[in-house]
Amino acid sequence: MKTAVAGYPRIGTLRELKFALEKYFRKEISADELTQTAKELRKTHWLIQKEAGIDYITSNDFSYYDIVLDTAFLLNIIPERYKELEVSELDKYLAMARGYQGENGDVKALAMKKWFNTNYHYIVPEVEDSTQIRLTGNKLWAEYAEAKELGIETKPVITGVYTLFKLCRFTGKKRADDFINAFIEAYKDVYGKCEAVGIQWLQFDEPALVQDMTEEDRELFVKMYSDILGKKQSCKVLLQTYFGDVRDVYEDIVKLSFDGIGLDFIEGKKTAELIEKYGFPKDTVLFAGLVNGKNIWKNHYEKTLNVLKKLEDKGIQTVLSTSCSLQHVPYTLKHENKLSDEYLNYFAFAEEKLVELKELSGLAECGNIEEDERFKTNRQLFAGTRKCDNEAVKKRLEEVTEADYRRLPARSERQQLQKKEFALPKLPTTTIGSFPQTKDVKANRSAFRKGEISEEQYVEFNKKKIEECVRWQEKIGLDVLVHGEYERNDMVEYFGEALGGFLFTEKAWVQSYGTRCVKPPVIWGDVYRKKPITVEWSVYAQSLTDKIMKGMLTGPVTILNWSFPREDITIKESISQIALAIRDEVLDLEANGIKIIQIDEAALREKLPLRKSDWNTEYLDFAIPAFRLTASGVKPETQIHTHMCYSEFTDIIPAIDDMDADVITFEASRSDLQILDSLRENNFETEVGPGVYDIHSPRIPSVEEITRAIKIMLTKIEKDKLWVNPDCGLKTRGVPETEASLKNMVKAAEIIRAEL
Repeated sequence: MKTAVAGYPRIGTLRELKFALEKYFRKEISADELTQTAKELRKTHWLIQKEAGIDYITSNDFSYYDIVLDTAFLLNIIPERYKELEVSELDKYLAMARGYQGENGDVKALAMKKWFNTNYHYIVPEVEDSTQIRLTGNKLWAEYAEAKELGIETKPVITGVYTLFKLCRFTGKKRADDFINAFIEAYKDVYGKCEAVGIQWLQFDEPALVQDMTEEDRELFVKMYSDILGKKQSCKVLLQTYFGDVRDVYEDIVKLSFDGIGLDFIEGKKTAELIEKYGFPKDTVLFAGLVNGKNIWKNHYEKTLNVLKKLEDKGIQTVLSTSCSLQHVPYTLKHENKLSDEYLNYFAFAEEKLVELKELSGLAECGNIEEDERFKTNRQLFAGTRKCDNEAVKKRLEEVTEADYRRLPARSERQQLQKKEFALPKLPTTTIGSFPQTKDVKANRSAFRKGEISEEQYVEFNKKKIEECVRWQEKIGLDVLVHGEYERNDMVEYFGEALGGFLFTEKAWVQSYGTRCVKPPVIWGDVYRKKPITVEWSVYAQSLTDKIMKGMLTGPVTILNWSFPREDITIKESISQIALAIRDEVLDLEANGIKIIQIDEAALREKLPLRKSDWNTEYLDFAIPAFRLTASGVKPETQIHTHMCYSEFTDIIPAIDDMDADVITFEASRSDLQILDSLRENNFETEVGPGVYDIHSPRIPSVEEITRAIKIMLTKIEKDKLWVNPDCGLKTRGVPETEASLKNMVKAAEIIRAEL
């Protein structure tokens, strides 16, 4: 049986791409040096897959920033403001991703949103009325040629026409439908060029097909691919879907002349049922996504082989594949030296998943798997126990009552009490939490972890940084302060280290967006708080100022969504366990005099099912109450904040209001404040701080720019309910741009206050 990988990680085992890009941004290396690093990474990734025996290896899955942006750039979907910049093609591309401010102009970045139900972010393509959608780039074919020179025949991947069309934002007077034919013609040209250079397989990624589809959506999909496939000659076409099943369009897919169809058997709840009910074309290859591309637990060989046997019995030509791109898991276990085999034996990162693919393909053709050592070892692993239960945690969860999910009195009454308690000015200013993690901050943490400095030295350094941060915030006039989070490596890992039930890796990095990489912890067992986590730092910071100091926590939903979750218990049970642990921290902060506590739920949207029919029963019905559980025990005067970023929130605004927070801050600046209308339409009760500027871009917003944003907000939000803040934490930004941007933000708030 042949094997396939839908896509491979691209940042480098040790984040080589991240560091090269950051050096390029700082003008420490040239564009040629950056492209050479990229070329070496691609070569390494292809050779690893070839040596692992993978039959269908992907190319064009590499990206400097984002593959959706790559596709838009390839097809000339480039807004005029970027075309007008007199910069190189690479810098134009990067300006679209992260903005540009320099001698050649000043432009904001394109919007950024979560990639379906993952923690990866894509750049939202923007189509203007004047946009001429046509093939202008060469990246796909250049990278195919690179692999070919290495003796590797690859299947290039490109974001599919339907998904790209659905992800685009159309900003002019023309309707989206006005561009359909242009999209189709551009993709026909992509296929034609693949045919011309002798490419054997072309992979169209179509994750949008696993979402709810209307009859109009189905007709559009069929129209698009009927036209594109009508050009088909010798180059074969693989339709690759992932993150769910294609129940709404399966019958249409199997009638079209695709040579291969990639279906997700991991998250696709109805995939097997669809094949059983409607069959599968005999002359089409099924790329069966049976090796999980999103989680790090080992594959259960017996279950996978049973599925493969059923497909074989139906006479279906099958290629064993990953369920989605492996970009969502770390590279390899080879660099994990601190975790014992007791834990590592259960894990498979990207390289280990290549081994699983090869072993499973061999076992699928093996006459007697019961005697095969690979099968016996895997079966023995799953027959054993992981020693991950904690009876005290389970007992506490059983004792939670309905009253524990409700905070009294009602929010409107609390808001009046809090306004009296805090006496803040109108349009109070604050930040989301973190301040820049400078080299000295990272060096201090690293030295402490390596045992090069004492705990006393480590703490003293951080206290000095906190004091500097507090004094600076006081100086520029921020109303509600933060301590800067200098002691934190990551908003999830930091909390996980103080919670029982978590495991931590050394080098298991995963790309979140662009150069931003995260190292998700692993939820191994039942979760509980081992000790207070943030109390000492928050109390110290509050002692330095008469202004209000926010306590900063990460919420239970985000902790789970930004970790690799267990597969032996439900997500609901895991989130509820974490909620009780965070509740303990909330109550400790309040008991120690912290009057405003922010419980970040940046990733609330992330695990929301892709089909609306599942939203409540499979997620919101327990995720929203879990947040309420963390905060329901505090006094009415204690103000609970939360924060969310870079997702589509407009369709779940009522659920967000139901979290019963007192204040919520949103990402809004990068999406042109589109969320404001939804807040007003849904009579949003919570006080709100839509971000007034984009922290994921290095550009500095002017006072006038922020003033305009606040004025727009005031047309949609009552002045007594509006907060002024950046759209996210500042840890990834430099000090100069942070200081300049926050000064401008405070000044803008002061100007508007004077006009109220």
